Amino acid sequence: MEETVNLNALLAVPVVLPMLGAGILLLLSAKRFRFLQFIATIGVLGVVLAAAIVMLINSLSGPIVLDMGGWAAPVGIVLVADRLSTLMLVTSVTVTLLVLLYSVFQGVADGDKGAPSAIYYPAFLLLSGGVSNAFLSGDLFNIYVGFELLLAASFVLITMGGTQERIRTGTVYVIVSLVSSMIFLIAIGLTYAAAGTVNLAQLALRLPELDPGIQMILQVMLLIGFAIKAAIFPLSAWLPDSYPTASAPVTAVFAGLLTKVGIYAIIRTQTLLFPDGRLNDVIAGFAIAAMIVGILGAVAQKDIKRLLSFTLVSHMGYMVWGVALGSTGGFSSTVFYAVHHITVQTTLFLVVGLIERRGGTTSMNKLGSLAAATPVIAALYLIPALNLAGVPPMSGFLGKLGLMEASAQRGTGLDWLLIGTGIVTSILTLYAVMRVWNMVFWQEPPEPLPENDCPKGMIGVAGALVAITLGLSVIANPLRHFTDDAASELLARAPYIAAVLPNEGERGGGISPEVTEESTEEPTPDPSVAPTIEPTEQATTPEGGTDE
Repeated sequence: MEETVNLNALLAVPVVLPMLGAGILLLLSAKRFRFLQFIATIGVLGVVLAAAIVMLINSLSGPIVLDMGGWAAPVGIVLVADRLSTLMLVTSVTVTLLVLLYSVFQGVADGDKGAPSAIYYPAFLLLSGGVSNAFLSGDLFNIYVGFELLLAASFVLITMGGTQERIRTGTVYVIVSLVSSMIFLIAIGLTYAAAGTVNLAQLALRLPELDPGIQMILQVMLLIGFAIKAAIFPLSAWLPDSYPTASAPVTAVFAGLLTKVGIYAIIRTQTLLFPDGRLNDVIAGFAIAAMIVGILGAVAQKDIKRLLSFTLVSHMGYMVWGVALGSTGGFSSTVFYAVHHITVQTTLFLVVGLIERRGGTTSMNKLGSLAAATPVIAALYLIPALNLAGVPPMSGFLGKLGLMEASAQRGTGLDWLLIGTGIVTSILTLYAVMRVWNMVFWQEPPEPLPENDCPKGMIGVAGALVAITLGLSVIANPLRHFTDDAASELLARAPYIAAVLPNEGERGGGISPEVTEESTEEPTPDPSVAPTIEPTEQATTPEGGTDE
């Protein structure tokens, strides 16, 4: 028993260790940049190891729970690790570690003069802790706390440098984030007033007993709050203006992680709290709009960072698509695509940082001939760019293929519209990233580019991320099996509820027939068996009893 408790205590490490490290770094001298970098790197590395162990334990034993402060749920705050949360956690902290190393090598190359402010590393650790807290939290209010940690840290990071443009976009970012946080907090208050709890497992048991109109109000408010965080169209106008102004490492970690916390919250609440799927068609409509509007915005851009920011908005539509399907295949493909997108989008923004460092700008009209000048950077851009567009057999293609298969299995008119929109968006994404490829790496620049060198460490980190994106294609089959299990676990709900509330787990019972593709088949008797059952006086039923 003691060993189990100790293992469960690892759940606190991804949340507590970064916050503890941030506090320590704030107390250190601002001049000790190398020491700050070392402590921050060791802290995030420890989080990666703890997250990997938690994922292994979860794979072997199912959802694991840590009651914070010794107070059991639903009274106390709980951290819960199931397949969804552990996969998102491991992916996010691995990417965070590599982006941090990229920052360290950038600081080493620039020297103390170019090193980031001493607040950079504490804010980076606080950001990591907020992301981990949101992924592992077992109640709505603690998810809100995770979002607020993200907001505080991200405002510091996005305005670092104090330029007028960064302050302006940072202010817009904070205002939008505060609006979404206010909506989320009001939804939490209404939820507690209606159900008497904010514990997710207990809400899964109590919300079905509420009036359907009250359930709808709560669902819509939570969706709006999370959709702003996830930059889902039409609540995404803030993102393309905010992200491109920040430094490359900051933009990379924002693009890779922050929107995925929003999509994670949508997945968690839609499956656990609102499994009836009443808003699935509406969500599908937003998915279609996000894919089309986002990619059309990307095609029109002449700055690489803004182009990638619009592709981020567009490709959030793919993840919302899977949520709208409400099936095992849909959720599995969404989780798979989220893992793919975290790594690929982060990689692309880091590579754009290398392009900016080498060419002095991210404007496609001012760049050119970088393929001859820096062929390594050209290769580092081309591979994740093709992956983002969904070129076979890369992970982007496999994720989109899974979504199309899940839609084709249902086969409604809306599903075929989703499939058509997904194909068009992929083609336009390929056009957009290849336009960057042609203008930045092949065309002649209007003016000679500066002779700036990119540090080998920064190139090495970007290369490691490119290798990870390729590795996702290599391990696509076991990864898809894992996401299938995660989706089944989400839709079953009972494993999560039983882990948090062991005495009430049976009430969470089973897979909701409205939201799974399998359940639409199982209740229907096999036509070939039915004629043999009806004439007999004591035919055996499928459950093993007798038909009297």
